[in-house]
Amino acid sequence: MKVSAGSASSALAVPSPKVQLAWLSLAMFLGMTMWFSATAANAPIVAEFHLTSAETAWLTMAVQGGFVIGTLMSAILNLPDIINPRRLFAIGCVLGAAANAALVRADGAVSLIALRGATGAALAWVYPPGMKIAAGWFDTRRGAALGVLIGALTVGSAFPHLLASVSTTIPWRTLMLCASALAVAGGIIVVTLVGDGPYVAVSARFDPGAVARVFADRRTRLATLGYLGHMWELYAVWTWIAAFASASFAGSGAPGSATPSSPAGSAVAFATIASGAIGSAAAGSVADRIGKARIAAWAMLVSGTCCAIAGFLYHAPAPVLWLFAVVWGVAVVADSAQLSALVAQYSPRDHVGTALTVQTCAGFLLTMMSIRLLPVAAQAIGWQWVFICLMPGPFLGALALRGLNDQPPTVR
Repeated sequence: MKVSAGSASSALAVPSPKVQLAWLSLAMFLGMTMWFSATAANAPIVAEFHLTSAETAWLTMAVQGGFVIGTLMSAILNLPDIINPRRLFAIGCVLGAAANAALVRADGAVSLIALRGATGAALAWVYPPGMKIAAGWFDTRRGAALGVLIGALTVGSAFPHLLASVSTTIPWRTLMLCASALAVAGGIIVVTLVGDGPYVAVSARFDPGAVARVFADRRTRLATLGYLGHMWELYAVWTWIAAFASASFAGSGAPGSATPSSPAGSAVAFATIASGAIGSAAAGSVADRIGKARIAAWAMLVSGTCCAIAGFLYHAPAPVLWLFAVVWGVAVVADSAQLSALVAQYSPRDHVGTALTVQTCAGFLLTMMSIRLLPVAAQAIGWQWVFICLMPGPFLGALALRGLNDQPPTVR
């Protein structure tokens, strides 16, 4: 069959989904460096501003709180569906970078917490729209694509911990400005090098009943319940694994002991969070063949087991603790992309962005509770056993996924 020159040139002009995913993943990595930037610099910030334990806790949770408010408003207004998600992503990067950079001029606890909350609210326009962009480029391999994207997110979240661990001489203000500059670069990439995919609607009309319509589907509700179990554990582990490791290395686990993160603890936190990229990509590579729900449930069972045995590895030799941290890091986030892919799969094509935003909003609201719970538990029982508090989440999440069966016919 003869192909005209015009048809050939049109085919060559179609962007490669893999190339689009690569650029989007880089943009996500850069944008999400803002999430844990202040957490990685927690010790010098607390020391400089003489923050109380309550103020320190709110500083840690402020990003989560801002993100919940941002995603809630976005979902109610259908913003990820009525505004082009690439533009929304870029706006979120720029606004978040401005709020994060303003931390260098903060004059006290109130302004620190408010600016971190504003950063979290801006990131509500980065994370869910990023997932919608990826979903738009992939259909049958959506689980794999979101696995790669969430892997980039985890490395971006871990990056400030790497900077904090390799050099204790980096001023915390420099760390904030670096994260903000990277986020702006991410926004530029997504509007200049990433296009709109063909598999989800780029924009839709405002629908006040969109949230109710999306979650009227039982499969979407079950996937969201699984996501809630996953989120009860995930960010509490990411936030407090540095304190746990620091206490373990220092031999201080008595109830009531304050354990700021040490460089060694920050290094363990980086290994835990960054290894999640391996888990996300590996889970995604097989999930589309054997079932996203099955892979997500397996990951939660492994990470729930890690919650149960973490205390027994307290004071273990450093190589053992490092190996455990990597295994836990791989498992704890391997389910995340698949749970989001399930929600995208079962949602109306024109409101995928709203569905993903509501899912993340509910999950991050729950993380505020678990993040606050762990230091309170540490005051009572010491850092050794605090992760037992997280164990019910992943096990209950895996139980919820038993009601889903998205496996291909060849493996059912």
